[in-house]
Amino acid sequence: MRRFITLLVLLFPTTLLVAQTGQFTVTGSTKDNAGAAVPFSTAVLFRSKDSSQVTGAVADEKGVFRIKAAAGKYFLKISLLSYKDHYVNNINLNKDVNVGTITLKVGSKTLSQVEIVGEKKLMELELDKRVYNVSQDVANIGANASEVLANVPSVTVDVDGNVALRGSQGVRILIDGKPSALTGIKSTDALRNLQGAMIDRIEVVTNPSSRFDAAGETGVINIILKKNKTRGFNGNFTGTLGYPQQLGAAYSINYRNEKVNLFSSFGINNRKGPGSGNSSNRFSSKDTAYYYTQRSTRDREDLGANIMAGLDYYLNDYTTLTGSVLYSGGKEKNVNRLRYDDFFVDDMQIKNSSLRVNDEDAREENTEASLSFRKKYANNDKREWTADAKWTSSGDIEKSMYRTSPVLNGAALELQRSDNPTWEKTLLLQTDYIHPFGKDAKLEAGFKGTLRTVTNDFLVEEFDNTAWTPLGDFDNNMEYKERIYAAYAMFGSKVGKFSYQLGLRGELSDISTGLLKTNEINDRNYFNVFPSTSLSYQLDKANTLQLSYSYRINRPNYRDLTPFSDFSDPRVYFVGNPNLDPEYAHSIDAGHLLEWDKGSILSSVYYRHKTGVVYRYNDLDSTTGITNIRPINLSTRDDIGIEFNLSLTLADWWKFNTSANVYHAISNGSYLGRNLDATTTTMTNRTTSRMTFFKSLDFQASLNYQAPRITPQGKDLAQYSIDLGLAQDILKDKGTLTFNVRDLLNTRRRRAITDIMTDSETYYSRSDFQWRARQLTLTLNYRLNQQKIDTKEKEEGFGEN
Repeated sequence: MRRFITLLVLLFPTTLLVAQTGQFTVTGSTKDNAGAAVPFSTAVLFRSKDSSQVTGAVADEKGVFRIKAAAGKYFLKISLLSYKDHYVNNINLNKDVNVGTITLKVGSKTLSQVEIVGEKKLMELELDKRVYNVSQDVANIGANASEVLANVPSVTVDVDGNVALRGSQGVRILIDGKPSALTGIKSTDALRNLQGAMIDRIEVVTNPSSRFDAAGETGVINIILKKNKTRGFNGNFTGTLGYPQQLGAAYSINYRNEKVNLFSSFGINNRKGPGSGNSSNRFSSKDTAYYYTQRSTRDREDLGANIMAGLDYYLNDYTTLTGSVLYSGGKEKNVNRLRYDDFFVDDMQIKNSSLRVNDEDAREENTEASLSFRKKYANNDKREWTADAKWTSSGDIEKSMYRTSPVLNGAALELQRSDNPTWEKTLLLQTDYIHPFGKDAKLEAGFKGTLRTVTNDFLVEEFDNTAWTPLGDFDNNMEYKERIYAAYAMFGSKVGKFSYQLGLRGELSDISTGLLKTNEINDRNYFNVFPSTSLSYQLDKANTLQLSYSYRINRPNYRDLTPFSDFSDPRVYFVGNPNLDPEYAHSIDAGHLLEWDKGSILSSVYYRHKTGVVYRYNDLDSTTGITNIRPINLSTRDDIGIEFNLSLTLADWWKFNTSANVYHAISNGSYLGRNLDATTTTMTNRTTSRMTFFKSLDFQASLNYQAPRITPQGKDLAQYSIDLGLAQDILKDKGTLTFNVRDLLNTRRRRAITDIMTDSETYYSRSDFQWRARQLTLTLNYRLNQQKIDTKEKEEGFGEN
């Protein structure tokens, strides 16, 4: 073992320098928490000025090390596999220096076997969360954040960009653990503009503790952006070229010395993509019947960019101040063409046709600034106090021109236009404190305040051959104010193999929705208490059990409350509901984690009971043939599901991962006297096979499948898609060239059926829509002073301390 470690040290050429005149010696020794000597640790000396490596040495059997170097100012790094790295700062080498005895602390995982390999796991499984390492999925290279999320097990993203976890869209999306401008007003567009190259990893928490906001009744998705803390200068640069048109570039860089860590990331992307769809609609009653079809084509072009910069300032060994700013902006040019064909029901001959062209220009910009303070304590590094402040400002401006022209008759051209600017400002203040008791117990507590204001000035006008005239139902200004104040406390401890955590969170919600032109004000004030509990038992090193419970809320977003209609389709209006109430959910999750040398299985059974369930209700006006789709509160919904994730290393060159979520959902409720009960059993699955040929050529194939799902007014049909990727290391392993085919068979489409039947009327609609066609991308990633993977430790047979 010693010979092997000595060989590693020989890789540092400066270690071989012969003692010269004017050199001094740095000496010291290493021990563990029990006071025993730690032999063969590696001690490396760096210049304080630029963090460049100078020389190093390996400790002997007694843990003693000696390093010779020229006079100067340095810092020392001491490392050993399975121990945390230890730094000694402010070494002024103008004479021999003895840094004394250094206690190395064991890492969070005790290694029973260590193998030098070149990659992280695609999925790191823990009972309370899953960590998805984005860079390990070849299908994610060249993708945006929305597409990356679609590849996360148990997460689905529909063609409109709406994110769902375990079959429910009541999920909270965070950036670096906090709400962000990147998930603000139009989160679907913001996520599409965020390049996947800026993302380090994604954490999925299916049953969050009281530490998290109570919002998001099905869980939390936390997107962690890249922010390296490696000393010296390093970076990661990416360029992407694709068809249909996709041009993208991104970087993630940082520079760290003894006191400051500067970091920045940037991404820009320009995409053009066609979309298409069609629907057939039939209605019949005692008095009338009609049938029409709709065909749509969409040309969408968007240009989006994100830039983030910040610094960590190390006040001392225990206190860090972090500040960062982020700006994202984008513009879109969308042209949507809708052709309507109306038929005579008796003989199915066309009686009328029209073409509606929607020419939309959209612009959005998001700005945020954050400041964080973190303090650990010298007498106990598990004790911690943090304070955070974040300010965000977001704007989304949409302008559309609508031209409706006849195809078969001589009716006049109809001109309409809409103006829909929306602005959001948010201030977040938060502080948290962790206090340990003994070896395994700790108390956590915190306070948080979120102040948010959204304004929306909505106007639709029609041209009457002489002037533009506002449409009365589409002319108003909305102001949405949200004030949420929260406090929480949690206590956790471990007794033998049994661990527990109890938490309680209180949230005061003060929400106001106002239509200013008509002076319609809707105030909502309510206080809720949200408990959480987590119990775990470690059967042995390979098997762990957990049982958790949480009570959560899903507040309506301002778009669900806005009574303005989406005016793009004159026969189908999406309308908000100012009287919408929040959803509440009780969630129970029982899990089992099994790990062995070549794989792992995470399996869980969950039950979720929701009240005030929000459902998008289709309300057909039989006189005009217009369908209004508005969110309403149903009574209840019960979900019971089984979820598993299997990861296998079938061979050194072949890795396999499959995950599935199978659930049974029962919805009960009624609206306007109509029964909306529904029962469905459905599933989602993602299977990935990754093979490595010739040591550096990676091939990956992924299958995504979503089974049919029955809804209260119809059915969502099955969806599936296949992604392929090929990656080759180049430029002496400093670069990686990747070719991807996303949606190989061009099958990623939303297909749905609406089927409404009452005693007096029936309505049936079938639709098929594709947001973006099959995508081909070629991506080059170049690493400057970085390894391909951040860690080289493959941990096998580990147990938590």
